[in-house]
Amino acid sequence: MADTMNEKKDLEKTTRVGFVDHRLAEQYEHARAHMNTEDADEALKLAAELTEITPEEEASLVRKIDWHILPLLCVVYGLQYLDKTTLSYSSIMGIQTQNHLVGQDYSWLGSIFYFGYLVWEYPTNRLLQRLPLAKYTAFNIMVWGGILALMAATKDFAGLAVVRFFLGVFEASVSPGFALFTSQWYKVSEQGGRTGIWFSFNGFAQIFGGLVAYGIGKADAAGQLRLEGWKVIFVLTGLMTFSMGIVCWFFMPDSPLTAYFLTPRERAMAIQRIRKNNQGVGNKHFKWYQVKEALSDPKTWLFVAYSLIADIPNGGISNYFSILIESFGYTSLQSLLYGAPGGAIEVVTLIGFLWLGDKFNMRLFFGACSEAISLLGILLVYALPDELKVGRLIGYYFTQASATGFVVLLSLVSSNVAGYTKKTTVSALYLIAYCVGNLIGPQVFQAKDAPRYTPALITIVVCWIICIILLLVIWWVNVRENRRRDAFRDSPEYVHMKNQEFLDLTDGENMDFRYRS
Repeated sequence: MADTMNEKKDLEKTTRVGFVDHRLAEQYEHARAHMNTEDADEALKLAAELTEITPEEEASLVRKIDWHILPLLCVVYGLQYLDKTTLSYSSIMGIQTQNHLVGQDYSWLGSIFYFGYLVWEYPTNRLLQRLPLAKYTAFNIMVWGGILALMAATKDFAGLAVVRFFLGVFEASVSPGFALFTSQWYKVSEQGGRTGIWFSFNGFAQIFGGLVAYGIGKADAAGQLRLEGWKVIFVLTGLMTFSMGIVCWFFMPDSPLTAYFLTPRERAMAIQRIRKNNQGVGNKHFKWYQVKEALSDPKTWLFVAYSLIADIPNGGISNYFSILIESFGYTSLQSLLYGAPGGAIEVVTLIGFLWLGDKFNMRLFFGACSEAISLLGILLVYALPDELKVGRLIGYYFTQASATGFVVLLSLVSSNVAGYTKKTTVSALYLIAYCVGNLIGPQVFQAKDAPRYTPALITIVVCWIICIILLLVIWWVNVRENRRRDAFRDSPEYVHMKNQEFLDLTDGENMDFRYRS
């Protein structure tokens, strides 16, 4: 009891100094009144068992985690991208004529997915916090796989719209869920690279999807299929996704505390490894003061602004890339095949720049570099004449580097936001903005502007210029805050509370917390 009282006094002293610096007095008064070890992180119960681990033991443990966790994250994330882009492949394989789509109907199908995503994004983040993380994620994977297969049964715009809406609802859990998985398994210095790896499977999915769609399209053209080609794509990808959901249900652990592939000592070692993250591994208690801190933190709104603006181009290009390539002067079958190399650009830039970002603690700088490559690409698509269709195609490939900036900030939700309720709130806001951007994106591609879609290309140029500026502004904010905290840590008022890493403190409360840049 005495130790608990002393810890609470230390916490109050730490918080009291912290809120003066952050001008969040009312919020932290509430935090002091309600925070105690009963609200602490799930890993606190193992804190007393933690011991020092050797570099050899840690390297062996990381390999074990990588082999059991990363493959599941990678395959599922690739499938969710493939599931979204099946609509683009089907757009030139008969879905528009057979479902009687006219005018902006196809563009609305691209947007309706994100209405579902938007409606369910915050509720799904609350459920990710409240329910077993892996089981809830696996359930969503199975359901959206089944829904995707139902696309093959649609006969008109209304049917497609309903299926696309619910596809968005159940896919809403994957990105925030995977950000939570990454934060509970990896140190902050590893999170950018690991996020880059599993997100890069969007690119692998684009390569795989392009080749499969080309093969199906060719077989369909030759009359070798019993079902129309666009229906085969939906059934095939839906069944693949449903199967992976079953695998995740049985093999994805909810946290290091319950990992079947770790011994009791290895579980304690996994907790020890992430102690310096100052984030713990999970907390089931919903805390309103952390929601208020998330909403009053300027960094949150910089993240939201970036996500909104960056995903206007993403929403347009991901739904229109097959049509766009066809507009360069290629046939429908060629456009299916020629879209695949763009995935390789995405893989290389994501893994390469995220690895460099972790190595030099410059994720935001390398994200801005990758965004500049995509900007160059869209300028080539916009500026080159129709006769230079190869140059325009190369420009399209360069645009696929644009994902890096979004992933950098998604990884920083893992690394730079502490307090489990605050993290899920920021993640929800970030992905709500992602939805809104992707809702807008398809609408900038107007049927009347075909085949060059000049207004849409100009919009994308402007968006990516703003994105580069935002990444650099976030870098400046993080560097300035870390310098302020370093100066405070040298002051006599600084207090480190025992096991504060597992007390579910926010990054605003914990003066030991440092922001990755």
